[in-house]
Amino acid sequence: MDFLTNLHDAVTGWIFEYLLQPALYEAGLMDFADEVFTWLDFALFGALSMIVVYIVCRPLEAWRPVEPVTDRRAIRTDILYTALSRLGVLPLLAFVLLSSLQAWWEATVADSGFVPPTLETLVPGLREMPILAFALYVVILDFGEYWRHRLQHTFGWWWALHSIHHAQRQMTFWTDDRNHILDEVIAALWFGAIALLIGVPPGQFPILVMIMRLAESLSHANVRLSFGRIGERLIVSPRFHRLHHGVLSTADHGKNYAVLLPVWDWIFGTADFRRDVFPRTGDPDAPEALATGGWLRQQAVGLKRMAGAIFGRTA
Repeated sequence: MDFLTNLHDAVTGWIFEYLLQPALYEAGLMDFADEVFTWLDFALFGALSMIVVYIVCRPLEAWRPVEPVTDRRAIRTDILYTALSRLGVLPLLAFVLLSSLQAWWEATVADSGFVPPTLETLVPGLREMPILAFALYVVILDFGEYWRHRLQHTFGWWWALHSIHHAQRQMTFWTDDRNHILDEVIAALWFGAIALLIGVPPGQFPILVMIMRLAESLSHANVRLSFGRIGERLIVSPRFHRLHHGVLSTADHGKNYAVLLPVWDWIFGTADFRRDVFPRTGDPDAPEALATGGWLRQQAVGLKRMAGAIFGRTA
């Protein structure tokens, strides 16, 4: 992990020093150098995660697709979602807000003299077992993601945003990032806050994010793939998650909410382990714009529906 972190820092530093900084200087925009460097750091990590996801998922979709591609425009819209989410300013905005909250929290804790517990302070032996500690971080963060996903289907205003994700009828691995901006920010704050509370080391955080994103992208892939009777109960497969998208018709019921570990669905009674079932995807209750509209149109409709859910109006 130290090697990967150092390599990432070296590449980021080189691009900024030899490409972006001279351009900022010529344009008289050096006052924004820190912001540009932070964006570059996010953009490079996002580009790397997109490359990894494509290398893993694209061959699988070509190998055994569940359904033929009939709507390439919808897929292009999802690619735009992915680019904006992983290369654009959306994750940066969430990061800036979270960093501000973290600074306030650390200052408050320092003034009070209280030292908040982390996994490694609660279980000191984990300091000598970094692999086990990393695995526990994954399990705890995945548990948090399970409940965030369930709450997205529970509250009307949140479902109004999340329904953009479920409206896709041509689901592919690009669909993972098909989310409303507000939903993206909430998700980033949720995930980051849990990571801070359990004391995830900064150097390990990007690796955790990449693992979760790869798992989510694979689970959305248009591939006829299950992991068998035992494997399906260990790791979320494309078949397992496709049932979540396929059986869903309204915001108040559904199955298979887990992101990485199906055990949470099994424990809380939301698991559907039927094998060799690959239903068509989409939300028949969603407005047509959420299924076939462009990015901007879907964002606007999502906001309108959220306002309708909050103020009791039909949107």
